[in-house]
Amino acid sequence: MNDYLLWGAGAVLVLLVALLLVRRRSAPALRRDQSKNRQQPSDAVTRAADAVPSRSRGASQFDTANAVHEMELAPRAGVDVPLEADREAAQAAELAARAEADREAAEWEARLVAQLLADQERERAAIEAERLAAEAAANEPPPPDERAVREQADREAAEWEAKLVAQRLADEEIRRVEAERLAAETAAAEQLQRDIAAHVALERAAQDRFERAADEQLARLEAQRMAEAAQAEAEAARIAAAALAAASAEAAFTTSLEPAAAVLAVAAGPRTPEQCLVMIADDSKVVRVKTSRLLAKHLYRVSLAEDGLDAARQIEIDLPHVLITDVEMPGMDGFELTRQVRSNPRTAHIPIVMITADDEKHRADALEAGVSVLLSKPYPEDQLLSYLQSTLSGAAAH
Repeated sequence: MNDYLLWGAGAVLVLLVALLLVRRRSAPALRRDQSKNRQQPSDAVTRAADAVPSRSRGASQFDTANAVHEMELAPRAGVDVPLEADREAAQAAELAARAEADREAAEWEARLVAQLLADQERERAAIEAERLAAEAAANEPPPPDERAVREQADREAAEWEAKLVAQRLADEEIRRVEAERLAAETAAAEQLQRDIAAHVALERAAQDRFERAADEQLARLEAQRMAEAAQAEAEAARIAAAALAAASAEAAFTTSLEPAAAVLAVAAGPRTPEQCLVMIADDSKVVRVKTSRLLAKHLYRVSLAEDGLDAARQIEIDLPHVLITDVEMPGMDGFELTRQVRSNPRTAHIPIVMITADDEKHRADALEAGVSVLLSKPYPEDQLLSYLQSTLSGAAAH
């Protein structure tokens, strides 16, 4: 590549030298034409110019200087002074024209050299660009093989499909595990519900057995109380019959049952818990069962009433020795029941124990109605038992 550049530069230089020589040969004729156009010389000058031998197209400034020297020597050879002056003027004009032509030639040569240098620079730039392009082409990786590209694409597609299959399997595994977890939780919840239902059923069965047992015990106690009441009534009837036999028939006819009950109470004297009948009037079955168990444990006979009306009906049939009543009951509350008991001469002497959740609120009403003892819920069992024991000896206040 460098050899080609050297050969090209040499050829350009040779061409440039040839052009300079041609230009130099044609410069004198061009200057003569210009001098003729600028002025018209005299005949003497024309003849002097014709007398001067012609110069070659390639004459230099040294030849011109010699011609001027010969013109200076011409008067000495007998030439006329006016002719010599014209000749000198013509020679000076020719020198000026030749100098102008030389200047123009120098400018043309300078432009040519500049053009040559610019061409060389463009050539070098083109060569450098080709070299850089060649180096870049050499450094670039070879174009991929179509088969290799296709194999790479197939391999990437297979890997992508494998990833999709793996992701799908993972998703299915997650769904399966989630379904198993939900199924296990559902089964556990169902089992828990079954266990709760079974526990509730067991508790209900136990409660039913407890209630049946309590009812049976209460039935036995009621039967025992009825038997003892019948026995007591028979004994009372016997004593009453003896007392009535001693009195006059008219007095026996007009005397009410209360004096007979008072005589019976005096005749009976102190009683035992087995001889004492306690009535419990409460709309709560739990309270009735709890209180009846407590009293039955201490050998008291117990009768149960669900409300005030039920208690009033039972009192008409069988007089209790002590009445335990609640305050708030449907039909007839504890205050109304107490007032009814106190208003009847036959039952006015019965001790009444009232149990309430707010003893301070109901204390005044209880005293006004005629309650003997006011206990607050939950009442102390010892206090209730102590009061009942006092009734056995007849020391309880009415």
